[in-house]
Amino acid sequence: MSEFMSNAKADSEIILANLSGSDRPGVTAALMGILSEYDVRVLDISQAMVHENLALGILLKIPAANGSAAVLKDLLFEAHKLDLRVRFQPVSHAEYQQWVKGERQSAYVLTLLGRRVTAAQIARIATVTTQHGLNIEDIVRLSARSPLHDETGASRACLELKLRGEPADADAMKAAFLSISQQMDIDISFQQDNFYRRNRRLVVFDMDSTLIHQEVIDELAREAGAGESVAAITEAAMRGELDFSESLRQRVACLAGLDAAVLERVAQRLTLTEGAERLIKTLQVLGYQTAVISGGFDYFGQHLQKRLGIDTVYANQLEIIDGQLTGQVSGQIIDGQRKAELLSHLAEIQNIELAQVIAVGDGANDLPMLGMAGLGIAFHAKPLVQENARQAISTIGLDGVLYLMGMNDAENPH
Repeated sequence: MSEFMSNAKADSEIILANLSGSDRPGVTAALMGILSEYDVRVLDISQAMVHENLALGILLKIPAANGSAAVLKDLLFEAHKLDLRVRFQPVSHAEYQQWVKGERQSAYVLTLLGRRVTAAQIARIATVTTQHGLNIEDIVRLSARSPLHDETGASRACLELKLRGEPADADAMKAAFLSISQQMDIDISFQQDNFYRRNRRLVVFDMDSTLIHQEVIDELAREAGAGESVAAITEAAMRGELDFSESLRQRVACLAGLDAAVLERVAQRLTLTEGAERLIKTLQVLGYQTAVISGGFDYFGQHLQKRLGIDTVYANQLEIIDGQLTGQVSGQIIDGQRKAELLSHLAEIQNIELAQVIAVGDGANDLPMLGMAGLGIAFHAKPLVQENARQAISTIGLDGVLYLMGMNDAENPH
């Protein structure tokens, strides 16, 4: 053990102990019991489990008066009894101080999610993070254990990487991640790991093509016999090629004379997007406020509010006179700018910071509120929206939002 003494100062030695092998109850207690006999201080400790195999790292500060030889000998003996492999590495005081300083660097979280995760995806992502000056400190699995065979095609896989450093070129890094996402059918979220990430309070959703599969205006247009022309306008508006307010007026005008009884028929056939119900229920259990801010219509927003228990709904109102739609919208149109204003208003009345708000949407008219929220997520969005939003989910359901919030499937009652 004499090689460890060469790096020691007069008062102590610092040793990194790495242990690995089959996990069993009592491993940590046994090892800590040995260390406690020598008055060893634990400077850092990390433990991970992969398929019943343990990986344990302990950074030890051993008083010089006790000497490292006896401590390490006893640890080796105990590890042998526990059928663990052990490796010791001396750490100089200068190296330790440099490591401590490293904690002052910015911390980030990269979330990788999709139907499955492959080595090729991780390799590409790790290469990009290294090229941009970031170091991977920790990797954890947030999704449930994956079955070998998925018959439904609805599996979810998510890894969370903890990173340290400062990106050399944040825009170039985002572009690289977007390219990987498109090529390898994976979503990559990169966000700062700060106080607000762990203290969100309000989640705001767009409605059409976000909480529900359909664009309601297209469903109403089909009832009015104007389906194709209205759908074309909707697509152009969602891509950002048309002003939303003007496009809405054009589409609603096609509904003039439609019997208002049709609204209920359309409401009954609306279907929730994958994961929407699970996400809302989880948020409610955890005490989050939920809201819909939609460029769609209030009648259908209220229908969803009753179905899911959403706290607040803002949406456009179709004008109805004598039981028929007039082809007009009542009041101020909720366009992209109005969505952002309403999101800010909700944060203000709940006395929270905008950084504590999550916004989710799919269209170009959602970009202002996605940009204003602390966590803005483009959900199965058009390319323009994905490119301009900070985060995107395109490979799995709406409950993927929970992973971007750092939640673990093992802890989720739903």
